[in-house]
Amino acid sequence: MLEKIISVISEQLSVEPDSITIDSDITDDLGADSLDIIELTDRLEKMFGITATDDEIMSVETVGDLEEILTRKISGIHDEKY
Repeated sequence: MLEKIISVISEQLSVEPDSITIDSDITDDLGADSLDIIELTDRLEKMFGITATDDEIMSVETVGDLEEILTRKISGIHDEKY
């Protein structure tokens, strides 16, 4: 899954895939703004057939955060903090 996420981020933000890690901060390291994060999440939701809440989307800081949310959604696991 991480490879697919990195591919979408790379394409969306015009960033080399090799420069993206699980710890990359999507805004600080990769240059995304809040609209970019919404668009990224939308693309990934469609790709994986899931839906994230606004709170989940706004909590995304790193590539790892995004992967965690998608993994939980795909697995059907709900986190009480959202």
